Amino acid sequence: MKNKIILFSIVSIFAIAFACNKKSKNEDTETILKGKVTVLVDETLLPIIEDQVEVFQSQYDGATINLVGKSESEIVQLLSKNKNQLAILSRELTKSEGEIFEIKKIRPKVTLLATDGIALISHRNNNDTLINVEDIVDFVQGKNNNKFKGIVFDNPNSSTVRYIKELAKIDKLPVDKVFSFKTNNEVIKFVSNNEGMIGVVGVNWLTQPSPEMGKIITDVKVLSVKFSKDKNFVKPSQDPIASRLYPLTREIKMLNYQPNAGLGMGFASFMAGEIGQRIILKSGLVPVRIPSRNIVIRKGIENKNNK
Repeated sequence: MKNKIILFSIVSIFAIAFACNKKSKNEDTETILKGKVTVLVDETLLPIIEDQVEVFQSQYDGATINLVGKSESEIVQLLSKNKNQLAILSRELTKSEGEIFEIKKIRPKVTLLATDGIALISHRNNNDTLINVEDIVDFVQGKNNNKFKGIVFDNPNSSTVRYIKELAKIDKLPVDKVFSFKTNNEVIKFVSNNEGMIGVVGVNWLTQPSPEMGKIITDVKVLSVKFSKDKNFVKPSQDPIASRLYPLTREIKMLNYQPNAGLGMGFASFMAGEIGQRIILKSGLVPVRIPSRNIVIRKGIENKNNK
């Protein structure tokens, strides 16, 4: 009887171990084209990445990508604490920000996706459609400027705020006449209702508006911009952004801190590939590589022209 009990106990232990191992294997199903991941996205870049996810998931049924839009500062904090491993930003982490991954000997896989522009907008009744970058710099440095009433940002911790502060070589924005909200859409709405204000937004919020924002965007003007040393004012359209004639440009990158080859790698490869780059091109941003064009010559037309 005692031997039977011992034998039963041993069999039970092996059965439980086998079941747990099987369950663990079933749960560990993430590959480069299958599984579930969360990707943090700079809010100023959200519309274009939402398009990428929609197409990617339609092609790969087993893939689920949860996008979480946050300010650049919030994303950097989450990454630096290893609370997330995938992010799309307009910059890479500094050495100190990425220290936790360096300790674990995880090297980031950085994928360049596109070149973006930061647009400056004003109310549609504004007669002056030209603006000098130095006027923006002077304003945020606290110098007298009567050319506009104020500047509006999406978020005090956003990448656009960081970009302008670096441009002006300042640590903090002035309190007076500088406003911030939570989203790019709120900036657009505010500028559309307030003459004399300058809004700072990501270009793709203007080129890919939601149905709700389509009408509101007609109430703002996208300004032509130049540095003082430049001869021409330039709008943030694809050709000037690609050639860097437009002065306010930045690179969009995916940062992947996953220790193994997972869905993050597959999604990054998709966005940097033929289909993903076509989506970027269509959005109004500048792809890293221009997608190929297939020219089809119809035989009927050839025959007709040869007669």
